[in-house]
Amino acid sequence: MKIWMSFDMEGVAGIVDWDQCRPSGSARYEIGCQLMLDEVNAAIEGAIAGGATEIVLNDSHGTMANLDPRRIAGGASYVSGRHKPRYMMQGLDDSFDAAFLVGYHGSISGRPSTLSHTYNPEVFSAARINGELVGESGINALVAEHYGVPIAFVSGDSVTWDETRPFAPDAVAVITKESITRFSAANLHPDESCRLIREGAERAVRQVGGDGMRTPELTRPATLDLEFQTGDMAEVATWSRGAERTGERSVRISGDDLLAMFTSFVAVTYITRQAGGR
Repeated sequence: MKIWMSFDMEGVAGIVDWDQCRPSGSARYEIGCQLMLDEVNAAIEGAIAGGATEIVLNDSHGTMANLDPRRIAGGASYVSGRHKPRYMMQGLDDSFDAAFLVGYHGSISGRPSTLSHTYNPEVFSAARINGELVGESGINALVAEHYGVPIAFVSGDSVTWDETRPFAPDAVAVITKESITRFSAANLHPDESCRLIREGAERAVRQVGGDGMRTPELTRPATLDLEFQTGDMAEVATWSRGAERTGERSVRISGDDLLAMFTSFVAVTYITRQAGGR
């Protein structure tokens, strides 16, 4: 059984500050990377215990090269580095039996969630799929649905799970912390978080191999509506294929081809980042 895993950092137990998530944080970033690696390895170990025979990791945080490859468990392969054409979803295709989202976080426009954002907090102020507010997990579900791959496991704070549940109706979820504000949370001890992730990942793989799980079940044609911090960012976004201006600070990407929609969104993300966003 093949498992593909996208992992982020802000949803990891113990992570509550940007210094823990960026190389400029020095020692604090080193600790953050270790916390993330431990949770990723726990998910790998659980997946293997559940019957996974191949695991592919996609580093989805920051510059997307946050792990020491020598310390990755289970012989999992590692997709890393910037400018990946499918960004947080690089490497997923229809050969995989399930997708895992590890260490994910809440959206920029939702309830308080630790270090919440939607791809780029300096550019995006909200995102909606088919009219419903979503975070990164919802946008990324476009790719999972395109390939017919269920999202089988999710870890992060409770807001993250609430936002992901509509796209992962059968998934196993592990709540690593309860956010208090955007910069504080009541965290599980890292050992406990890893234990729950290991157990949850095993259960998820067994369920995929047993009764199976539903895909995100997104209706087509679909719409992805993006709201921007400024009008000039919305204008720049329309330079990307498939993005149409719908308001002073809003753009819509729509169609039957969910992968094409996601590809257009990635183009919007990169071009607005270069034009002035982080």
